[in-house]
Amino acid sequence: MDILERVYQKAQKQPARMVFPEAYDEKILQAAYQAGKKGYIKPVLVGYPQKIKALCQDLQLDSQVFTIYDVEDDELKETLLSAYANYPYAIFKGKSLKRRLADPLYYALVLTALDKADAAFAGISQPTGDIILAGQSIVGLKKGISTVSSCGVMQIPGFKGSEGDLLAFGDAAVCQNPDASELASIAIATCETVHSLLDWEPRCALLSYSSLGSGSGELADKVVEAVRIANEQRPDLAIEGEFQLDTAINPSSAAKKVSQSSEVAGRANVIIFPDLNAGNIGVKLVQQFAQADAYGPMITGMNKVISDCSRSAPVSELVGNIALTAVRAMY
Repeated sequence: MDILERVYQKAQKQPARMVFPEAYDEKILQAAYQAGKKGYIKPVLVGYPQKIKALCQDLQLDSQVFTIYDVEDDELKETLLSAYANYPYAIFKGKSLKRRLADPLYYALVLTALDKADAAFAGISQPTGDIILAGQSIVGLKKGISTVSSCGVMQIPGFKGSEGDLLAFGDAAVCQNPDASELASIAIATCETVHSLLDWEPRCALLSYSSLGSGSGELADKVVEAVRIANEQRPDLAIEGEFQLDTAINPSSAAKKVSQSSEVAGRANVIIFPDLNAGNIGVKLVQQFAQADAYGPMITGMNKVISDCSRSAPVSELVGNIALTAVRAMY
């Protein structure tokens, strides 16, 4: 079964309340409507109700599918401000937060922080950096996580790994040059996301040009230290390394290069790139030469689920990523 079909089926079992701050964008509105009609989500919009309903009419969409929050409803704003004041990760309060609630993105994130929505979905008209900054400010980072990152899942034709043709990865979109602590956070967050999406027990390999000391240098040392930190913080997760890629995913290579007992070597279903250069190049190599589909990137590390989509994404891709986000939020 295709990975998206699995995700769609899972999303329909527990539809997430998903809030969209970019409610005036036609593609977002159409994708949220389709995902709502198919039962993947319960779509929530933030903006001016009259404008949203007029756009729905133009697009021949039934606006009753949506729950709409009016950004000009002052009474509701006061209620949200009062409730958010008790949020443990609150940075902005009072007048400072009230000003920000005029921005649908911040309004949507406050709804998510207060569990009035299960997840927030944005990015069609806003840069990734703005979404991450707003997310860090409003919902905060998970305990033990030192950086926001991203992860994704590749479906690779002809690949015969421990999970068939699927392989999860992080981070290939956000964190440019993570230090050892940040790299450990990326590994932990990616494992958690993969488990919620696909029900896998993660076997996570941190990649390098070296396999368990076969090479030396500060780049490999950073990965070794990241593994130590990750194991110390989350001994319940199978996170190992440093491994070369073939050692991580190929059983015959692992048999030659790894003499010690290992849960991960040759059987990794999650790989962690050492920096953004390696991640971006690695994913694009697989896409170009193996004609792989890469699903994501999905933002990880925050207290609540926030998704950043590609500004060039067609409606069909947006629906797929909405369903992925819904599953992350509910499982």
